[in-house]
Amino acid sequence: MSGKLTLTMIKPEAVKKGFTGAILNKIQDAGFEISAMKMYQLTRNQVERFYAEHLGKPFYEGLCDYMSSGPIVAAVLKKENAVVDFRTLVGKTDPKEAAEGTIRKEFAESGSKNAVHGSDSDESANKELSFHFAQTELF
Repeated sequence: MSGKLTLTMIKPEAVKKGFTGAILNKIQDAGFEISAMKMYQLTRNQVERFYAEHLGKPFYEGLCDYMSSGPIVAAVLKKENAVVDFRTLVGKTDPKEAAEGTIRKEFAESGSKNAVHGSDSDESANKELSFHFAQTELF
């Protein structure tokens, strides 16, 4: 799996605003294959487990509240150099600092409501993919 798969989550505000289709189109236009996808609402407990590495940080509680506030779309993205290429497509966390043409520049509301999640390493991608999808769903 290393290097060819990554995870994205389209976050609650982007789903609520109806940006899911446009974001998925942008991902596919950038050469990613969507090999699995589902929409569902994470429970508070699931969000706490997913973001456990941030426990104790000032933004943790707000992040957990926000990510459990509405449905998300989780997707398995497949492409050579998936993690790095997707992070480039996503753009910087704060949409004001994100490059033109990036997902966050076009669809994010703010640094904390930044439209999408993207894995930050192959190791994180593997862990995050397993969190959202059974091994058989990854291909």
